[in-house]
Amino acid sequence: MTVGEALELATRRLAEAGVEAARLDARLLLASVAGMSATAVLRDPERVLSIDAEAAFGRLVERRCRREPVSRILGRREFWSLDFAVSLATLDPRPDSETVVEAALARFAPEPPRRVLDLGSGSGCLLLAVLSERPGWTGLGIDIAPDAVAVARANARTLGLDARARFQAGDWDQGLVGPFDLILSNPPYIPSREVAGLAPEVSLFEPRRALDGGSDGLDAYRALAPAAARLLAPRGCAVLELGGGQIGAVAALMATAGLAEIERRRDLAGIERCLVLGRSGS
Repeated sequence: MTVGEALELATRRLAEAGVEAARLDARLLLASVAGMSATAVLRDPERVLSIDAEAAFGRLVERRCRREPVSRILGRREFWSLDFAVSLATLDPRPDSETVVEAALARFAPEPPRRVLDLGSGSGCLLLAVLSERPGWTGLGIDIAPDAVAVARANARTLGLDARARFQAGDWDQGLVGPFDLILSNPPYIPSREVAGLAPEVSLFEPRRALDGGSDGLDAYRALAPAAARLLAPRGCAVLELGGGQIGAVAALMATAGLAEIERRRDLAGIERCLVLGRSGS
């Protein structure tokens, strides 16, 4: 079978299984087994696949037909133009979260050095993306799942940031000593009743504790408010990701802890996705 034939066949099968970006996903999976770039798959459709590659591709397509995300199948995901390993213990980094990185970088010039805290760090994508842009900064990532911490540490090593980024298991701010100039967080914010109704790629393959924000989706923010207020430097800022329609409620929770809204940012879909906060009166 040629590369072009394999791509067309897989695209049809994935589309029939309800996969939205069927052709793109087929191309990414095919590139991984054929030892080609995704661009080369389109450029060299007459290339003949080996029997082993054809069989391996078929297995990957079957997994995607069961709605397993491409990032889970390949074990990696691009975020902020960086390559991140992912696992069943981590959320799949998404473009929406790049809004948090953009907001964080916009608050501070590259110098002087800053100390960054990422609460609920998962794969480490937020912290490592920020540090990749600010060579003088250092950071600490906290996640309750030891398996996620292991993934984040591996990502830091792969990206050459392990000298400036530490990751450790913990329960939010327990045992931490501040101050931190910048606090980042993409906490669980989906209301419990809505998790099962998410796309299968999310509901079946993402770690539930990284999704489920309690009955109203705000449980994590109730924990983050006093944590950020305690650990934030006087002129520092906290940058939080949140779900659609939550920004007013989250801002109110933060205000009760002494954190004032500085800025709201929308993601590419126009949803208010990011809230920037500082100490009240600072």
